[in-house]
Amino acid sequence: MKLLRHGPRGQEKPGLMHSDGTVRDLSGLVPDIGGAVISDVGLGMLRGIDASALPVVAADTRLGACVAGTGKFICIGLNYADHAAESGMQVPPEPVIFMKATSAMCGPTDPVIIPRTSTKTDWEVELAVIIGRRAKYVSQDDAMDYVAGYAVSHDVSERAFQTERSGQWTKGKSCDNFGQLGPWLVTRDEVADPQNLGMWLTVNGVKRQNGSTRTMVYGVKYLVSYLSQFMTLEPGDVISTGTPPGVGMGIKPNPVYLKAGDVVELAIEGLGQQRQDVIAD
Repeated sequence: MKLLRHGPRGQEKPGLMHSDGTVRDLSGLVPDIGGAVISDVGLGMLRGIDASALPVVAADTRLGACVAGTGKFICIGLNYADHAAESGMQVPPEPVIFMKATSAMCGPTDPVIIPRTSTKTDWEVELAVIIGRRAKYVSQDDAMDYVAGYAVSHDVSERAFQTERSGQWTKGKSCDNFGQLGPWLVTRDEVADPQNLGMWLTVNGVKRQNGSTRTMVYGVKYLVSYLSQFMTLEPGDVISTGTPPGVGMGIKPNPVYLKAGDVVELAIEGLGQQRQDVIAD
C-alpha cells in the first residue's frame, strides 16, 4: 500500500494511493497515518478495505508528510562510503546519529526555505525508514518486523550552520522545511529489497545525485537494531538513512548551494518523487 496525508498544513487527513492513480480519503476509517494504524494489525485492516469505494481526493490537493505523530526524526550521517569520501571524512566505525527537529517535517512539494543568514543550504536525497511498532533491544534478525514502510526523505542541510557554528549537526539540519517526507509511506511488503533501490536528485534539471541504497555502509536491519539498543523506537518515528554522493558541498573545486528560484526534484525507485521550489525566508 501507498499511504499518505492530504490537505492544508496542520489539517492533513489520512489517505491512500489507489491502483487507478487517484488519491482516496481514509478519514472516515482511521484518525491519521501513524500510531496503531501503521502497526501490522492496522495495516492488515487497511489492506482489507475496498479502496474503490473510498471518496476521491481532488488531484491538485496538497500532500503533507506521509506519517503523523513522529516523536523522533533520526538521521544517520556518512552512511555511504562514496559520500564520506567527497566530504573528506572517514567511514565511521559505528553509525553517526543526529536528530532533525520534527518541526522541520513537511510535505513532498512544500518549498525548501533558505534560512536568514544562510550561505550554504544543500540537498540530500535519502531513504527514510518508518517505524510501525515499539522497538527496544531488537535483533537484526527481527528488525524488519518493526518497520511499517519506507519513504523518500529530503534531508536539507545548511552546511555553515552544521559545521562552522560549533556544537552538533542538529542546528544545520532542523530549520523549517528542511525535512520533506513522502509522497507516500510505502508499506514494507511492497519493497522487496530496501538495499537495492535507485535514487536521484536534480537541481534545475541538472542531475546532482545518482546512487543506490546498495552502497549504504549500515543497512536498514542493522540501523533499526542498532538504534533500538540506545533508545526505544516508537510507531511513527523516522530514520533517514544517509545520502549518496553528489551533494553541493562535495562539488569540486567550487561547491554549489541552493538559492531562491532553484527547483529541486528527487526520487527513490518505487517510493515516488518530490519537487520543491526554493524560496528565501
